[in-house]
Amino acid sequence: MFSWTSLLFVLCSSLTPVFCCDWLTQYAHLSRTSLKHIRLMGGQLTDQESPVPFPEKLYSRIRNETVESQLVFIRDSLELISDLYHHDNLSSATWDSVETEHFLTVIDRQIDGLNTCVSTNSTTDSRLRKYYRRLETCTVYRTGGSTASWELIRKETKLHLERLYLLVASIRRSSSATQQQL
Repeated sequence: MFSWTSLLFVLCSSLTPVFCCDWLTQYAHLSRTSLKHIRLMGGQLTDQESPVPFPEKLYSRIRNETVESQLVFIRDSLELISDLYHHDNLSSATWDSVETEHFLTVIDRQIDGLNTCVSTNSTTDSRLRKYYRRLETCTVYRTGGSTASWELIRKETKLHLERLYLLVASIRRSSSATQQQL
């Protein structure tokens, strides 16, 4: 039999990461800041198409998962993005070093914030990890770390940051609607 207590328990357990995560209130500012730095790091973004298709299915699939799974996905995505920029062969990138450092600092702040919201023991989705590995292999490794490959990485990073922003906005909208219903 249906009980209001059961419903409340389910809602509280699924939304606890949102309610307890102060990071979400800071996300919009940090996201805009990281997007500003990625834009200011270099010149005009390349028009070149990525050799690795954007993982639309991963983003579509994660929208139907629990809030905690979504937060883990966002955190893992940011970690994998950060890993791209901690590459030994970054010397051919013609980016402004100060802007690049600021960009990476903001990404690290976002990761640290998310680690307060979700378990640090959760493992990264293997499909997400494979996507980033393929992206790095098909751009940076195949070209020997050319300037064009790094510009392509920067362009793809911007796309991911924009999609992650939309995902967080969706989480915040759904948690706000749920709070109003309670």
